[in-house]
Amino acid sequence: MKKTIALIAHDGKKPEMVAFVKDHIEFLKKAHLVATGTTGSYVKQTGLEVELKLSGPMGGDAQIAALAAEGKVDGIIFFRDALGKHAHEPDIQMLMRVCDLYNVPLATNPATGSLIIEGLLEDEL
Repeated sequence: MKKTIALIAHDGKKPEMVAFVKDHIEFLKKAHLVATGTTGSYVKQTGLEVELKLSGPMGGDAQIAALAAEGKVDGIIFFRDALGKHAHEPDIQMLMRVCDLYNVPLATNPATGSLIIEGLLEDEL
């Protein structure tokens, strides 16, 4: 069964997410990808199939947190703008709390994102 990886990126980090996906495309081809709406539309430009949720501010972060709580996601890569203010900060904090509660790997930068992808998908290649 395919591993499910969730992808989220704040607006200023979307280009970094696309570059990250391109760098790991051979791994990610073997996964089921789910993403918040806007991030997913950017990732789709790489040619990968992505299940889109709502945009983060419209509830997408909460939808992905629900998947994590239900055991339906194996890892989350969330490139956060750590210096920006976000109206949906409570959803972001909830997502992080859910990952801690249900022991779901959560990467907030490319270095840990690489470790998650390689660790989860190494056997798929």
